[in-house]
This record gives sequence, structure tokens and C-alpha cells, in this order.
Amino acid sequence: MRHRNYGKKLSRNTEHRRALLRNLVTSLILEERIETTVAKAKAAKGVAEEMITLGKRGDLHSRRLAARYCLSAAAVKKLFDDVAPRFATRPGGYTRLVRTGWRRGDGADTAVLELIGTEVLQKRAEERVRRAEMRRKAAQEAEAAERKAGPPEDKEEKAQ
Repeated sequence: MRHRNYGKKLSRNTEHRRALLRNLVTSLILEERIETTVAKAKAAKGVAEEMITLGKRGDLHSRRLAARYCLSAAAVKKLFDDVAPRFATRPGGYTRLVRTGWRRGDGADTAVLELIGTEVLQKRAEERVRRAEMRRKAAQEAEAAERKAGPPEDKEEKAQ
């Protein structure tokens, strides 16, 4: 029975699972967006939100607790200086989990875990739309220039 046992085991022993989550959260803070499996992303989401809440508190004790969990000093600095002030007025829900498909090798469900406000996926989609619009406009201009030039004449008729 799993009464009152919180969290997923992720098919790892305790030390491996703890190291995995620490790595995921540190990478999320530094990069603001990570792509991993859905199960790992769901497990890391709660821990990441706890770290951001520590960053919002901002006192020395919170900084020491975050430094104890994060794997690099740069992550702690970014958490307290950049990430936490962004969410100062937000009461929770600092991360977004977006399913992105299946991994090619083993078919595992993949997801993007990103901080709210990053919107990397949305920016990429807008960039794709903008490039497609530019290609469509260039094709229309080329077609209009071709129509303006008129039908191609045969070289043989000119030679005679």
C-alpha cells in the first residue's frame, strides 16, 4: 500500500531520483525551459514551484535552502534576482507543462516544462508564421513579375 507516500518513483532509487530532480530544477531555472518526459516534468514541476516560492520570500534562510537544493550558484542568483521578482504578484502556478509528442527512440511521451512568461513555444510558432508569410509574399511578387513580363517568346521565331 502507498498510503501517504507522496511523489513518483520514476523507476529510480532515492539518490538517483533526488539527483535527477535537482538537475531538472536547476536547468529549468537557468534555461527557463526544458524538454523531458511527461513523468519527469510532472515530478519536477512541484519542486520548481517550491524553489520559486523560496525566491519570492527572499530572506537569507530561503537563499540558503535554495542553495542547498540547486546545483549551481548561478541558478540561485538567477532565481532570486530575475525569476522571483517576475512572479512577485502571482500567487502560484509559475510553470507550464506542454506535451510535445513522442520521443523517436523509445516512444516516450515528451513535454516542455517552462516558466510562465517565457512563452518560447509561442514565440517559435509566431516566428514560423512570420517566415511562412514572407515566403508567400515573395512567391506572389515573383508570380506578379512573371505575369507582367508576358508569355515567353520562342527564340526560333526571332531567328527567322
